[in-house]
Amino acid sequence: MSSPAPVVSVLLDPDWAAGTLVDDVRRGLGATPLRLPPKWLYDDEGSRLFDLITRLPEYYPTEAERAILDLHGADIAEACDATTVVELGSGTSDKTRVLLDAFDATGRLRRFVPVDVSEATLRAAADMLDERYPDVAIEAVVGDFTLHLGDLPGGDRRLVAFLGGTIGNLYVEERGAFLGALADSLDPGDWLLIGTDLVKSSDRLIAAYNDSQGVTSAFVTNSLTVLNRELGADFDLDAFSYVPFWDAHMERMDLRLRSEAPQRVSIPGADLEVDLASGEEIRVEISTKFRPEGIRAELGAAGFEVAHIWTDPADDFALTLASLR
Repeated sequence: MSSPAPVVSVLLDPDWAAGTLVDDVRRGLGATPLRLPPKWLYDDEGSRLFDLITRLPEYYPTEAERAILDLHGADIAEACDATTVVELGSGTSDKTRVLLDAFDATGRLRRFVPVDVSEATLRAAADMLDERYPDVAIEAVVGDFTLHLGDLPGGDRRLVAFLGGTIGNLYVEERGAFLGALADSLDPGDWLLIGTDLVKSSDRLIAAYNDSQGVTSAFVTNSLTVLNRELGADFDLDAFSYVPFWDAHMERMDLRLRSEAPQRVSIPGADLEVDLASGEEIRVEISTKFRPEGIRAELGAAGFEVAHIWTDPADDFALTLASLR
């Protein structure tokens, strides 16, 4: 018997993006040091550029994670008793299909809940998934995983998948808050599958975020285009250079835009003017790299117990399965 038609629940207010952007810009560019949240990298053009990044020879994380899913998808499905899979930041659910295939093969998968801020992307993915898994209920949620964890559908044993190394874009205090909120939204015995990039040589890391074709530079600089378009800002993109560097103390890549000359930028949509000195930088994104013991410690502090850590053959990336105590 086939499942019902896909359900799409819209939890985001229609004005969410505009209001959140203004708040983020006032908070980030009205403080010192200057910074912008990385979520504003992903407009249509930013998403297109990031898709190109995932295909670059220097950028290994996407294919490394896919290799783990290909090699160990069945092991992940067998290692936990979940009947519902929830994916945070699912997008097109491309890589997740490998995981869903493995869960579907067990005969236990009853429901898939993709969560993303893009309603159009989710609706298209839900229709595709409904065709691919006719016996699985698709209950998509249009929401922000930093706001709507408490609204995740319950009632089954759940596995929450948070893939792509996205956890590494959060600062350490933000990671603690996120994992704590996720634990509060789950029931004891529910599962978490989290993707993390692993610490490796600084040369490889810098190459991965400073590709020879300049795609990552265009991707990070596009954040200023978003502010020009959405808030009427007058950022001169040619007045900034892209500066990626490895922060060995925090074990993270730090992606910044550096002002090449003194300049004043007007952002009327946020009622803000920003004065930048020559050489002053705007931090746009971080990408933290992890060690297995660090993963265990951060998950343990939030109440999760690690059951297994799988890595790709080169030990570049990890998928960690943990249960809520």
